[in-house]
Formats: sequence, C-alpha cells, structure tokens
Amino acid sequence: MSKVMLGIDTSNYRTSLCLAEEDGRIVAEAKRLLKVKEGKRGLQQSEAVFQHVMNLPELSEEMKWQDYEIAAICVSEKPRPQDGSYMPVFKVGEGLAKSLATYLRVPLHLTTHQEGHIAAGEYTAEVRPAEDRFLAVHLSGGTSELLLCERHAAGYTIEKIGGTIDLHAGQLVDRIGVALGLSFPAGPALEQLAIGATGEFRTSSAVDGLSFSFSGPEASLLREVEKGSTSPAEIARATEQCIANTLEKSLRHAVEQGYPKDILIVGGVAANYYIRERLIKRLEHPAVKAKLYFCDPVYSGDNAYGVAMLGWKKQKTNIK
Repeated sequence: MSKVMLGIDTSNYRTSLCLAEEDGRIVAEAKRLLKVKEGKRGLQQSEAVFQHVMNLPELSEEMKWQDYEIAAICVSEKPRPQDGSYMPVFKVGEGLAKSLATYLRVPLHLTTHQEGHIAAGEYTAEVRPAEDRFLAVHLSGGTSELLLCERHAAGYTIEKIGGTIDLHAGQLVDRIGVALGLSFPAGPALEQLAIGATGEFRTSSAVDGLSFSFSGPEASLLREVEKGSTSPAEIARATEQCIANTLEKSLRHAVEQGYPKDILIVGGVAANYYIRERLIKRLEHPAVKAKLYFCDPVYSGDNAYGVAMLGWKKQKTNIK
C-alpha cells in the first residue's frame, strides 16, 4: 500500500481534496466549485463556510481512502504567508485536517493558499523555473500580486513587490462577465465569448511601476456594456486585453528594476489562453528576454494538489 499526502484547501471559490504520492502522482482528488446565485458576483464568507461544511463529507466519499496509507496531512490555513492574513473559509479545512490528523495519528502540516498555487504551478508546468529565486504572478478573484519567490526545502519565502491597488483581475473578469449576462465565475464563459471578437475595441490599462489598478478599466467597460453599441464579444476581448497589457507593463518594470526574468504565472485567470499567448509574445521578446512558466490550466484554479506537494516538502524536512 503506497503512502500518500492528503491535501485540503477550502477557498472562497472551491472545496478541494487531493491524495498525492511523493513523486507528484495524483492518486485521487475531488473538488467542487461553490454555488453562487444567478446574477450575483460572489459569496459572503458565512455562505462559503456553510457550503464547505456541506461539501467536505460528500467529496470525501469520492476519495479512494482504503487503497492508500495517509503519511501526513497538509492544509491551507490562511490566504497568504504573512501576519494578519485570515479568512473564515480556511478554518473549515483546517478544522477537518486537525481532526483527521489526531484520529489517524499522522503529522499535520500547515501552509497557505497562495503557496499552494505556486507549488501547483511548479509541479504542473511543462518546465519549472530553473533558479530557486524567481518571480510569480498570482491572478485570481481574490488576489492579483507580483511576488518575489525563493524556493527552499520546506516551501517558499515570498515577498510581495507589487500588484493591484483595488480590484483583482478575477473580479474584473467576473464583474464584466456578469454584466454581460454570464454566470459567476465568468472566466471560462468570457474567454469563449471573446473568441469571436476582432479586437477593434480596447480600454486603457492603469499601471504605475509595479502597481496597477482595474477600477478605471472596469468603469470604462461597464459604460460600454450599458451603451449597448459594442458587441459582447468585443467587450470580453477588451477585458482580456486590458489584463494582459497591465501585466506586461508591470512585469517589464520589474525586469528593468533587476528582478528575476524567470516568471511563473498562477491562479484562475492564468488559465486564459489569450492572456497566456499575449504575455509570451510580448515578454519573451528579445527586447525583454523574460522566460514565462504557466501552471497547467486544470490546476490554475483553486485546488489541493499544490498543498499536498508542500506537505511532502515539509514532511521531508520535519517542518510543521
């Protein structure tokens, strides 16, 4: 019976469980998006907590517990690896992890949601950053940050060097998508809608060095939705284009300031094909010479795989 690490992640958007072997092979996983009422743009924490409480027993029934030996458990206890980082949703997963670890008499390891995204990116990218020191961009509905990362035996040291000063990239996508009549979360549907666009309509990006803003572009795009003179496909493409341009400008600034040219891009928004291809074209250009690494789109969104793999790293170094 092979040994596995149980990863648990209860984020704002998804309940996730994963059993992974030390070599990175996933032997079982179960995940479920949290339900958001039609026309709404998110969930209150109390609603999300309730859904996690209801989801975990049902998802647990999908796992092949009897086929493997759980060596340890790793859970994301908070959003980011910094003091004061807290969200009630993560306490649901943490509570389950602590109970299971006590019952099974196995080690418990704590990590963060953000570190889980970075690990998932590294373990599922076609090639991971060669150097231990690299840049990461975390793009989701709750985060849009530029991060200086240093890989070490038990995980990562992370320093925020830039990012949004207001809306997150995922919020921009969801708000414009819902305004266009799409369901929340709107990322996949908005990407599909944009395929039919010519790209003639654009909205400006707002970048100041390593910081950027999406509230101005949101207002511009919503005005265009209300006017009704621009097709939904063009507005969807303009949303993607604005995010890509914003990232391109801020990452160019980072490289010019001497930050690493190896850049890992993770988070739900990073699954967007148009944004990926545009960034590769603009940043791997000879004038910039950056090297981009992307998480497998299947694991760009919230998941427990990266959490499980961080558990193995902590297990090997005996760091809880």
